[in-house]
Amino acid sequence: MKVKQIITGTLDENCYLLFQDDVCLVVDPGDEYNKIKEAIGTKKVVGVLITHAHFDHIGALRNFLTKKSIKVFKKSNVEDGKTYEVGPFQFEALYTPGHSSDSVSYYFKEENFMFTGDFIFKDTVGRVDLPTGSEKDMQQSIARIKQIEEDVTLYPGHGEITSLALEKKNNFYF
Repeated sequence: MKVKQIITGTLDENCYLLFQDDVCLVVDPGDEYNKIKEAIGTKKVVGVLITHAHFDHIGALRNFLTKKSIKVFKKSNVEDGKTYEVGPFQFEALYTPGHSSDSVSYYFKEENFMFTGDFIFKDTVGRVDLPTGSEKDMQQSIARIKQIEEDVTLYPGHGEITSLALEKKNNFYF
């Protein structure tokens, strides 16, 4: 499986494309649909994962909703801890509130990576002072994530890719 990062919008949001064979899974289609579409090329999009519904993470979502064959995964339609399959992709949805009450991280256990949205960034965590943010929820989500194997690669909603091991070592909030 190949992961491609595309930086979109005025807030430099990380949109990720996962490719397996001739299909694609989109994570957080922030903005600039044409840029995302160009990177997808001729691959068939089978699903979209939304880590949370802040505007910078869903700006191009409406463009993917025109095809009924594309399944959208977000907090309102996933169960915490449940494993999902769409096309060749298999992942677990983990509720990780703190930055927002609808924050979900998507854990691809076999590939050993996770998409964290604005929950975890390299050396820090997402803001908790926005509407539906909660410091208490953030602390509980961090405690939960710390239980996962350390060699997991973390793909955040902004900034550089990191790992759980590095965050446990360097992140003040951990």
